[in-house]
Amino acid sequence: MICIRSGSRSALAMRRHAELEDEFQRAREFIAARARAGLTQKQIAARMKTTRAVISRLESGRMKPSTRTLERYARATGHKLKITFEPAGAR
Repeated sequence: MICIRSGSRSALAMRRHAELEDEFQRAREFIAARARAGLTQKQIAARMKTTRAVISRLESGRMKPSTRTLERYARATGHKLKITFEPAGAR
């Protein structure tokens, strides 16, 4: 449940907003990698030996991928996967 109090967001709402922003950023990264590779979702799916529906879920942010899936997507698009840690609150 998300509560909005007199113009300010509750901690829960702010945390959920941050989570959604992370999901949207991840989705943008997927789409940008595919665009740089000049490939369709169907072509990426074939390279990853999965379905176009899975690629669609990845790119829409509806799926939280495993590290293995991230590696496979990166390889399919001709990229290297790089995972970094940032201090909490850094944007």
